[in-house]
Amino acid sequence: MKRSGILNAPLSGALATLGHTDLILVVDAGFPIPADANRVDLAIAENLPDLRTVLGLISEEIIVEGVVRADDVVSNNPRLDEWLLSTFDDAEFSTRTHAEMLGELAQQAKVIVRTGAFEPWGNIGLICGVDVPKWFGGDGVIAPDYYASKL
Repeated sequence: MKRSGILNAPLSGALATLGHTDLILVVDAGFPIPADANRVDLAIAENLPDLRTVLGLISEEIIVEGVVRADDVVSNNPRLDEWLLSTFDDAEFSTRTHAEMLGELAQQAKVIVRTGAFEPWGNIGLICGVDVPKWFGGDGVIAPDYYASKL
């Protein structure tokens, strides 16, 4: 039996497929997931599981170098935005329109994880990164300037 971390086999397996720059979307219960998407559906009932729990668990399993959220999160759901900023404090943040989150980003995502969240604009993109010290910390390796601060 697995000792810790994410126990859901489809989610754990999907996370293991992710590489540098891959996009994973963690979405609310109402997100229109494309029919051909790699969908991991965790939704059981309203807010089971909730968005923050799933994002928090995923953040312990993968390296996140970027977070994408709808511009509406910043203006209309500031508590979620504050939580994201504190949870992913090493990541670069960007915003897209709500329509882009539902369309363009959904098509680009390697994995889409559906939660039971009833959370306004609760659709968050995580861009996978690399463990900078492990990749660039070796003798004779010169890290690019954009990674130097993470060594």
